[in-house]
Amino acid sequence: MFGLPAVGLSTPTLPLLVAIVAGVGLGTVSGLVPGLHANTFALLLAAIAGAVPGSAVAVGAAMLAAGVTHTFLDIVPALALGVPDPAMAANALPGHRLVIQGRGREALRLSALGSGLAVAFAVPLAIPVTLVMQRAYPLVAERLPLVLGVIAALLVVTEQDRRAAVGACCSLAASGALGVWLLDASVSAVLPVADVLVPLFSGLFGAPVLLSAIDGDGVPPQSGTTVTVPRNTVARLAAVGTLCGAVVGYLPGVSSAVAATLALGLTSGRGPRAFTVTTSGVNTATAVFALFALVALGTPRTGVLVALDQVGPPLALPWLLTAVAVAALSGAVLVPLLGDRYLRTVGRLDPAVLSVSVLVGLLVLSYVFAGGVGVGAFGLATAVGHLPPYFGARRATLMGVLLVPLAL
Repeated sequence: MFGLPAVGLSTPTLPLLVAIVAGVGLGTVSGLVPGLHANTFALLLAAIAGAVPGSAVAVGAAMLAAGVTHTFLDIVPALALGVPDPAMAANALPGHRLVIQGRGREALRLSALGSGLAVAFAVPLAIPVTLVMQRAYPLVAERLPLVLGVIAALLVVTEQDRRAAVGACCSLAASGALGVWLLDASVSAVLPVADVLVPLFSGLFGAPVLLSAIDGDGVPPQSGTTVTVPRNTVARLAAVGTLCGAVVGYLPGVSSAVAATLALGLTSGRGPRAFTVTTSGVNTATAVFALFALVALGTPRTGVLVALDQVGPPLALPWLLTAVAVAALSGAVLVPLLGDRYLRTVGRLDPAVLSVSVLVGLLVLSYVFAGGVGVGAFGLATAVGHLPPYFGARRATLMGVLLVPLAL
């Protein structure tokens, strides 16, 4: 398929399944720990791949399973940590509004449905989309700065008012300046792999929310698990997320957050539940489409697939899709199973102590993955990360940290 040599299933089944299960475990950990991404584990695995027992195919399957599982579980800390005071609910992230309303358990299940349906939609859809992109990608690549510029412009013009649009411009410019300055900076790390994206993303997206939560009331008691969105609506929202995930899977610099923000133009007026389903669908579909982009075009589009490409395993699509399927099924089960307990545990903790503890953890991670430069990057990114809420703009505009350097 897609011009690749045929790769059979001759690799022993049991070791591969063990590797996939191990990857699910890694993705669960990375998904539940704020600031820790599946990319981190994948890059570490790439650095020590030679010492990891098992075939290169098994290591690659573990990486991919970790990445897919993470896209399911990352909703849990996003909902449970950094919940602002109810008085600030209008400016809170949509998922936080559900938690403030006591509907966090429903939000978990909506997210699991969005991600699970996205996998079901994306796998068959990826084949025709990839065939089209094989022909279209050279044209897109030639005009990539223009494409990224249009995406940035859409992020600005789709803001709710003029003040928010000004804030979006400021956020794009400031985060873009950070990216231009720091993405290619020489950094030293405690671990075998240096990654300046850890402090940048932790500061841009994590720290500002945690700082706002210090004076908040924390996670209120959560009510029942009933999903109040009709099944057909959930399926349509997941389909929208899947289609937008295709954009992320093939275009460099376009994150799930950017695609989800654009997708909201198609789901406007449907509230935070629509946001949760759509965003989760985008996030997980990206992992599937990016895999096909790597197989067909040789272009890794996510951190997990960059690490996978570094290891260089045979791209045995049947096994890699098996890893996707096992991770998706596991993630769909683990989100409500672990998420409900996570919300209850966080709800019993003092929000100030919890927020400060997580902030310290993010600072430590920044140092571990990028040394002193990482600590400085975390501080600067935290300052820039306050721009969107100050202006009432969307946080996705902070993805200028990738959009601007790639456009230039």
